[in-house]
Amino acid sequence: MTDPLSLLADLISQARKAGADAADAVLISGTSLSVARRLGKTEHVERSEGQDLGLRVFVGRHAAIVSSTTADPNAFAGLAERAVAMAKVVPEDPYAGLAETAAPPQAVDLDMEDPTVPSAETLVERAAIAEEAAMAVAGITNSEGAEAGFSRSELALVTSAGFAGRRFGTNHSISATAIAGAGTAMQRDYDYHSTVYLADLDDPAGIGHRAGERAIARLNPIRPKTAKLPVVYDPRVAGGIVGHLSGAINGAGVARGTSFLKDKLHKRIFAPGIDIHDDPRRVRGGRSRAFDAEGTPTAPRLLVQDGILTTWLLDSRTARQLGMASTGHAARGVGGPPSPSATNLYLAAGTVTPVELMADIKLGLYITELIGMGVNGVTGDYSRGAAGFMIRDGALAEPVAEITVAGNLVEMFASLRPANDLTFRRGTDSPTLRIEGMTMAGG
Repeated sequence: MTDPLSLLADLISQARKAGADAADAVLISGTSLSVARRLGKTEHVERSEGQDLGLRVFVGRHAAIVSSTTADPNAFAGLAERAVAMAKVVPEDPYAGLAETAAPPQAVDLDMEDPTVPSAETLVERAAIAEEAAMAVAGITNSEGAEAGFSRSELALVTSAGFAGRRFGTNHSISATAIAGAGTAMQRDYDYHSTVYLADLDDPAGIGHRAGERAIARLNPIRPKTAKLPVVYDPRVAGGIVGHLSGAINGAGVARGTSFLKDKLHKRIFAPGIDIHDDPRRVRGGRSRAFDAEGTPTAPRLLVQDGILTTWLLDSRTARQLGMASTGHAARGVGGPPSPSATNLYLAAGTVTPVELMADIKLGLYITELIGMGVNGVTGDYSRGAAGFMIRDGALAEPVAEITVAGNLVEMFASLRPANDLTFRRGTDSPTLRIEGMTMAGG
């Protein structure tokens, strides 16, 4: 196969010949293999290979994007001509243009490509082990199955300003979902893990066992009475709180004036001691990258330092709108323009254990599952369906379901307290979190 960077350089050349003042091109290719197994039978084995090409051209401050599922050099001239013709008829965008912050790729090894490529038979075996472990938990009555997968992806980016870079990534994953109880009393739960390297992936039997244990723990839930109380978020849902911060400091929303944090830069939004990081340079991090989708070098950043908001997440366009510089957070596919996106985002661990964090709670709520997307990015109002357990006298008590938790993210951020149990599993990670004074709407 022709070198992807050479292919994209040819496409950029064709765009300039067609009348583009500037252009960039991206080629995203990948392979994946996944299997699903349920009740001892393999339900599907799916393999896919794909390649997608995107060309963005600028004629003055007019921009247009075209995409293709093939990278045929014989079609490049026509693709470029269509893109330039489109750019000439769209409205001018005063903030359009290539990133001034792009720089030659740095020689940094993030160790993102595992040479281990599993066979379909190996994935079937992993899924079988996970499901069998879930079904072996006493009280598990059914299974929604287990899945195992592997994928490899590559992104190549070339711009008319001279940037040319490639990055690679692999992913191994496994999941299991178990069902406990019968009839209308059934409860389900799951466990899941994905890593860049197989060596870092959790044991399939452990994943299945945890899925089964979690489903059993949810049997016979109650619907508690409405109350205002402390809420503790399990780590697998606590990352959502950090994700809401990420959305609120995204440069696109800030530039439009539609973020509830639009006036909070360099101001305190969390309690002292709270740090929130975005680390695109973490070795084997699920979202690690040495450069972003515009060629801007990435760097670890403290988004919140000692409770104070220090930066927005910016690509070049939103940076121009705000009179700032790109923070290296541009992400893109082939059919749309870049937009800001976080990478390996996490809230730093606190100093107390989860048990100590809950010890003084006479009556509270411990959340293990959230439902729906009831967050207003303009006002910060927060309302999510939830399930989990009551906290009574500092300990987990009976399971609860069919409840809603509500508050406002401004107050929630201000009262947030983390435990010390941070682990990196999801891309957006958090330790156990405690938030005061939330409303639990129940029966």
